[in-house]
Order: sequence, then C-alpha cells, then structure tokens
Amino acid sequence: MEPMTTHERVARMYAHREADRVPINDGPWESTILRWRQEGLPAGMDWREYVGADLFVGMGGMDTSPRFPREVIEETDSYIIERDSWGITKKNFKPMRTTPMNIAHAIDGPDSWRRAKERMLPSRDRINWAYLEQNYKRWREQGAWISAGLWFGYDIVNARMVGTETLLLAMADDPEWVMDMLNTLCDLALALVDMVWEAGYHFDELQWPDDMGYRNGLLFSKKMWREMVRPYQQRTIDWAHAHGVKAHLHSCGNIMALVPDLVDLGLDALNPMEIKAGMEPLTIKQQFGDRLLLCGGFDIRNWSDWELAEADLREKLPVLMESGGYIFHSDHSIPDTVSLENYYRIVQLAKEIGRY
Repeated sequence: MEPMTTHERVARMYAHREADRVPINDGPWESTILRWRQEGLPAGMDWREYVGADLFVGMGGMDTSPRFPREVIEETDSYIIERDSWGITKKNFKPMRTTPMNIAHAIDGPDSWRRAKERMLPSRDRINWAYLEQNYKRWREQGAWISAGLWFGYDIVNARMVGTETLLLAMADDPEWVMDMLNTLCDLALALVDMVWEAGYHFDELQWPDDMGYRNGLLFSKKMWREMVRPYQQRTIDWAHAHGVKAHLHSCGNIMALVPDLVDLGLDALNPMEIKAGMEPLTIKQQFGDRLLLCGGFDIRNWSDWELAEADLREKLPVLMESGGYIFHSDHSIPDTVSLENYYRIVQLAKEIGRY
C-alpha cells in the first residue's frame, strides 16, 4: 500500500479500515524534551519529525477559564508560586514544570462560583486567531490531523476550578451547583468552537480531557454520571456529529464500567486506557473495536526498558490494530524516564509491526 498522509491514515482508523500502517502519536513532558535535547534531538527540530511520528496538531488558544488576573506570588531559583486564570494558587518547580501542588482555590462554593460565572461569557478574544491564521493552511497542506482541544467537564472543574474534595462532596450535597458549573463550561466551549468553525477553520475531531477514574474504578457513581456528567458529554458528541467530525474523549483512571455507556452515547474515540489504573485495552477492542477507535493502552512504565517495551508491543499491537480503529500511543504521556534512544526504537518497531 502506498504511504499515506496522517489525515488519510487516521481517517481510515476512524472508519475501522486498514491503512498503510497504524498512526503514531504521543505527548512528551516538557522535561522529557529537555532530556531528549541533551541526548541528540536537534535544537529547533520537532520530536515528531525526528522519530517519524504522525502529524497530530491542536487548534490551540481557546480560553474557557474565568480569566482571573494572573499573579506571581513568590518566586525563587527552585520554585514558583502563582495564581492562574482559573483562580488556583499553585506551586511548581523550576526550571522543569511538573504536576503543580494546588494551595488554594478562588472558587470554593456557590457564592464564589456565581462571581466567577459572570466572567465566563463567550467572546472572540478568547480565541487565538493569529495562531490559526499562521498555521491552518500549512496544516491542511501537510495532511495533518487537526483536533479542537476543549477545556471543560468534570475533570476541569475538579483540577482547575474547585478541587477534588469540594467537587465530589458537592456532587452528593449540591448537585444543582455542580451541574451549573459543568453546563456553563460546556456552553462556553461549544460557543467558541462555533466561532472557529463559522470562521472557516474546520477541524477533524473534538477532543476534551475528562478524567473520571482512579486506579480502583470510577471517582463517582454511575448514577451521578448519568445525572450530571452524561448530559454535557452527549451534547458535545452531538455537536461533533452534527458538524461531521469525530468526538474523542481523554479519561485517565479505570473507567471500564463506563465504556459501554460511552459507546452508546456515540463516542468515536477513547484514550489513554491506563494500564497502571486497571484498564483493559484488549477487552475493549474485543467488545467495542468495531465502533470505538482506541488510542493508547501501552504501559509507559515499560518504556524505560527496551526489552519490556518490545515484548509489550509484539504481544498487543497486532491485536489492537486489527481491522483499523487504533492509534499507537502510551497509556498517558512520556515522562523523562524514557530516553530518546528507547522512544526512537519504540516508534520504529510500531511502524514495523503496525504495517497492514
């Protein structure tokens, strides 16, 4: 089969048809890129070009935050404490950013939420139009697969607005407040993609992060999912399908109990299928592989050891890629424990095994 562009390749996967090979994508940490530069990744070269991964790009720059004033509270040579546009005061290391430690939240109850909500009206200046104008035509000419990444949903309210404990208690004690936050964010996000779409910047999929699990299962009951989370997820999927694009959900943790329900909603793609959290990509492939594109499912803990990584790829990739419907990816992202040499070899092996 003749070599395909990334767009042609991924479109085949979504259609559950074979392509020239499986598409390859991932997300190296900032600290991983710094390590790879030290190990030979040329300055100025995109890591995807170096290893031969596919060209997945994001529309970028759609701000769904309450736009609280940003402020640096304390900064030293080793750390920074700052307040972000979501109202979270957080501490992080320098020079390499990691997962920050949240110290305080500006939104801590219905009253502070009402004040924040007043700041969350859709407007054109929430979109980075200059970025789209600069890059969109080139992406299409290069045959890229273009995602509109949106920040809304349970995970964003949890991680970027009120915090896990506050949100989970509110789901039990004040569901109306929770639903107001979830629906307000979804309304804002979809209003922004409406603006982008109407301006002629069409994309191939909607993708949003919505972590709903941890290593032992769901973070909340299926009843809570049906009442509070499902409605905005259904609206998002319906928007995508009404515009002829795909709906792609990122959810960390063990959400095996929700996979059948997500398929019933019409979800087109799921990532990252975290092995360390108990996800079972081969089971999902067997049960839903004809309807759901899978992305991920390879234990990133193995990728620091070439022999473990190789064995895992040879065992699972032939099954996951069967009849299309798969994008090769780690089970989350690539930490700085993975060398450039190892990742390069992993990509080459995925290309070798992943040929149709």
